[in-house]
Amino acid sequence: MEKIILLTGKVKFPITLDPTVWIFDERKLDLDTYFDVQEKEINELEEYTKSISEHWDREIIEGAQLPSAKKSEKKFIKESMITGSFGIRFQPFLDNAEPYDDATTVIIESAEQVYTVPVDKVKDIILGFSKNGKPLNEDGPVHVYLNKDSKNQPIKHIKSFRVE
Repeated sequence: MEKIILLTGKVKFPITLDPTVWIFDERKLDLDTYFDVQEKEINELEEYTKSISEHWDREIIEGAQLPSAKKSEKKFIKESMITGSFGIRFQPFLDNAEPYDDATTVIIESAEQVYTVPVDKVKDIILGFSKNGKPLNEDGPVHVYLNKDSKNQPIKHIKSFRVE
């Protein structure tokens, strides 16, 4: 089975996607919780301000924390990478390929069928690349979740993405 996927068509820069390296990508999503959590609009400046003020208040009241807690946090992150199910958004890859202005659809080619998605709906697509800590060798290399409602019906055996 081929482990890479091509993103071609009406794009300025055709891209080769390699799901085997996405486990190290900071943009990855935990699929065990992603479909259950309601996504909300986040104001980054407001979140940053809140976290800094909480940190400042905690240091004033409790004093500085010792850095020894970092080891257990690293161990937890490593454990979740070994046992977790992960995905990544498709939109950044499409943005990097820079579709032409006349591009209207993304064609998802799987071994069984061809799916057509309007370009404006691509922002909802998640590419699952790991299940229970293992790559999707049997029916992968990725599973395509078209939206949050497709948790139990991903598109499998993906061959390529083509912009038209």
